[in-house]
Amino acid sequence: MNTSTETRADLANRLFFRLYQCANMLHKTGSRAIEEHGLTTQQWAVLGALSRPQAAGGMKLGDLARYLMVSRQNLAGVVGRLERDGRVESAADPQDGRSRLVRMTSSGRQVWQRHALPKIHGYYEQALEGFSVNDMVHTVHYLLKMLENMEKIDAADGEDE
Repeated sequence: MNTSTETRADLANRLFFRLYQCANMLHKTGSRAIEEHGLTTQQWAVLGALSRPQAAGGMKLGDLARYLMVSRQNLAGVVGRLERDGRVESAADPQDGRSRLVRMTSSGRQVWQRHALPKIHGYYEQALEGFSVNDMVHTVHYLLKMLENMEKIDAADGEDE
């Protein structure tokens, strides 16, 4: 390998390792931020997705899995625990009786809005300390660019099966 290729490979390795570390720390410290409300970061992601105006009527499990980029199997376990705790409910989709819509319950919405969101916003402030708005915009831009490339890899890998 030439020096330029070696440098690029080294930087790529460092970048992906830091992303891995950030994901692990998000899970660890993010869960700690909301654990007193009986939530994990996975449940936080589900409730966050369901709290969006576009999801007011609920989301099909498959659509929710695609939105969160997780497997249906992993999501089913998280949704099952949220359902058990009364935070979400599922019901037959009126347009497609074979599908089920998952939606936040009023109890889940209350926990989300009154308890979890203030803790999450405080967590964001701590985790992004020293970041300017411009830093955050650029970070989101580059993460989306990387995510698009990974989605292309995923689609290409799916074609081989």
